[in-house]
Amino acid sequence: MRILIVTDAWSPQVNGVVRTLNALIAELTAKGHDVRTINPAGRRSWPMPLYPEISLTEATVADISAEIAAVAPDAIHIATEGPLGWTARRACLRQGLRFTTGFHTRFAEYAAARLPLPGVLSLGWRVLRHFHSPSQGVMVPTQSIGAELERRHFRNVKIWTRGVDRGLFRPYPRDHLDLPRPIVVYAGRLAVEKGIDDFIALKTEGSKVLVGDGPERERLQRLAPDAYFLGFRHGEDYARTLAAADVMVFPSRTDTFGLVMLEAMACGTPVAAYNAPSPLDVVDDGVTGAVADTLEQAVARAILLNREGVREGSLKFSWRRCADMFESWLVPCGFRAAPDGAGQFASALPR
Repeated sequence: MRILIVTDAWSPQVNGVVRTLNALIAELTAKGHDVRTINPAGRRSWPMPLYPEISLTEATVADISAEIAAVAPDAIHIATEGPLGWTARRACLRQGLRFTTGFHTRFAEYAAARLPLPGVLSLGWRVLRHFHSPSQGVMVPTQSIGAELERRHFRNVKIWTRGVDRGLFRPYPRDHLDLPRPIVVYAGRLAVEKGIDDFIALKTEGSKVLVGDGPERERLQRLAPDAYFLGFRHGEDYARTLAAADVMVFPSRTDTFGLVMLEAMACGTPVAAYNAPSPLDVVDDGVTGAVADTLEQAVARAILLNREGVREGSLKFSWRRCADMFESWLVPCGFRAAPDGAGQFASALPR
């Protein structure tokens, strides 16, 4: 099958969406699929207002329509709600092509956190619902997020879980961080919506370590001069950092999944998180980590867990299962090739 994925999130961005798509494409390719992408590479882009970590990419409906025709896909998946995603959506609707979409990020909450004005949250959800309304399958990473979208009147919601690279994320010798224990680690972007102030306020002995970077770093460093800010770490260096921790703290209440939780668990490091959507689906409470009403409670319970049990409990998540689920939710887009080999669009498709 020739699969076209349209995404505004792409390297060199460092986030869970990019990691998910890279792993997914590798697995789909290994299964024999021909996977193509429409992504920001080589296009004019600019930072997104209120969210400069994300780039907005310029594209026209005519350009995207031509690129779709050049690929001649069997299935189309629009992964993100950015400019490329919206433009591809319009191109598909104009030409009668069916597609699926991905719900990776709670942009409504993120916008409300960065622009706390009346109506921003409800407007954000209306925009997201409109974007996904023609989708033949809105792929969401957890049951909790799926249930929330259905309560918000999204249609065709499908569960599409995530995985972890077990060759990279595994138990290592725990000497990578020479710091007083217990070592509690936060890993991710240093942004307002991630709940990092709660991590900073966490009352714990030992050392607090933050892995990642973002617009909140300077402010957080002023709040927590005794914490260790390591910046981004990559590859085995990052995996060994997670493995060296006693607990990985996940303070976000808005993430749709949180790949860092799986990555820590695969290293044997238990996760401490709020009793909130996503941690409730990812963390097996009392086995791979602890969820609680406060982070202090979650850390106190998580730190007592058996690390081998944590690793074993994470085994149900794999990128192969992720690819299988993704494949199962795809729909034929309706594109057909003209007799002369040139691409054309089907004008009437069954709904």
